[in-house]
Amino acid sequence: MKAVRASITKSLNQSSYLTCADNTGAKIVQIISVGGYKGVRRRMPKAGVGNLIRVAVKQGDVKIRHQISHAVIIRQKAEYRRKDGMHVSFEDNAAILVDDRGEPKGTEVKGPVAKEAVERFSTIGKISSIVV
Repeated sequence: MKAVRASITKSLNQSSYLTCADNTGAKIVQIISVGGYKGVRRRMPKAGVGNLIRVAVKQGDVKIRHQISHAVIIRQKAEYRRKDGMHVSFEDNAAILVDDRGEPKGTEVKGPVAKEAVERFSTIGKISSIVV
């Protein structure tokens, strides 16, 4: 896991729902906690593109439902700015399930993946079809 170069707007609160964009069987996941978040007392943790989070699977295959897993956010609706001055936003908020080391559990990703997530977790780029 590498450092993120862009200053990404963290727009996803704890307990937000995301679509799962891989083929693990999960459809909708909920953010439980944000990894590496160091904030002020009583402030809700927030996450953005490229963050490693803990999620609970809310909808999906019977085998994977109600399980807690790690995930990486690959898309967010809120606009964020890249170092080159370009503003990026996506249609939805999406994440993919990963294991403890950041390796994806699925074998393919549906839809585009943000470049910041691929820079941080290079194995995500190997299974994604479009990197924006």
